Amino acid sequence: MDLNEVMEYLESKGSEQTRKTFLRHGGPENMFGVKVGDLKPIVKKEKKNHNLAMQLFATGNSDAQYLAGLIADPNQFTEKDFENWGLNGKWSMILHYALAWNIAESPICMEVCAKWIDSENTDLQEAAWAAMGAYLGIVDNSALDVAFHTSLIERIKSTIHAQANQVKYCMNGYLIALGCAVPELTELCKEAGEHIGKVEVFMGDTACKVPDIVTYISKVEGMGRIGKKKKNAKC
Repeated sequence: MDLNEVMEYLESKGSEQTRKTFLRHGGPENMFGVKVGDLKPIVKKEKKNHNLAMQLFATGNSDAQYLAGLIADPNQFTEKDFENWGLNGKWSMILHYALAWNIAESPICMEVCAKWIDSENTDLQEAAWAAMGAYLGIVDNSALDVAFHTSLIERIKSTIHAQANQVKYCMNGYLIALGCAVPELTELCKEAGEHIGKVEVFMGDTACKVPDIVTYISKVEGMGRIGKKKKNAKC
């Protein structure tokens, strides 16, 4: 499929109800309101079509940008490409998922994330914390820089409540991911969660809540799934 065909398809699948739902979650005006399930036929047909993914993202349409994340090839991104997506992604569905999943599956993931968590741009910060959380879920623990990730626990403990709204959300998610992915850090993450307490994040006109760190990690622990990995970050 070419760009025009995909955009026509997306427009045909848009609904005002879905659009309203996305807008309540912070989505931009430039979208059709396409359900994620309606993207699957194109994903199946165009998976790893990186050129098309880049064209879709450049439209600025949120549905197209999310689809771009699903069909892009993580191995073909440069750091500049990732930065372009981070600065033009507009909202959490793109930053926390479409972009973060591709960073997580990229060979330059930690190089990018280690830089972005110190960025002055909060969108890049969000994407970095979300990407690292996804990365922890797919990478063998023998390949992790455990000392680096351990150092981030203390950083989150001491700074999370002072961060920008969605950065707090992504830091919270990263700490949960770390506690669930690395058995030797599980208790440290739970202790950090006890210290942090409730993380207040404005979630818009929605019923969404911020997951409690200790409760979430303990639930995964109870299921015997600490340290279990997924094959891919994208879903």
